[in-house]
Amino acid sequence: MTLTSIIFAGILTYLTRMTMIALISRDMLGDNIKAVLEYVPSAVFPAIIFPGIFINDFGTFIDINDPKIYGAIVAIIVGYFSKNIIATILAGLISYWFLIFIVFS
Repeated sequence: MTLTSIIFAGILTYLTRMTMIALISRDMLGDNIKAVLEYVPSAVFPAIIFPGIFINDFGTFIDINDPKIYGAIVAIIVGYFSKNIIATILAGLISYWFLIFIVFS
């Protein structure tokens, strides 16, 4: 039953997203809608990242001295100056791992 539900949910999700991509062309959207849709990635990305950094497994906020916060700060700084997503991810992960294994151990 669980596997059937997962497969059904995957197919349903795929079909709802694919129909929006396949049926709506860029010419159908007006300039105002295109301008609003440009802000969607910058609004959704923080909503995905915020809980992973600032909320622990129990649903409460973490302390200010948690290594995840420092890794996120390093990633933000590197991302701002480099404008490179791979460098940003690597800098954030390396600084986080350094803090976990070297500083906070």
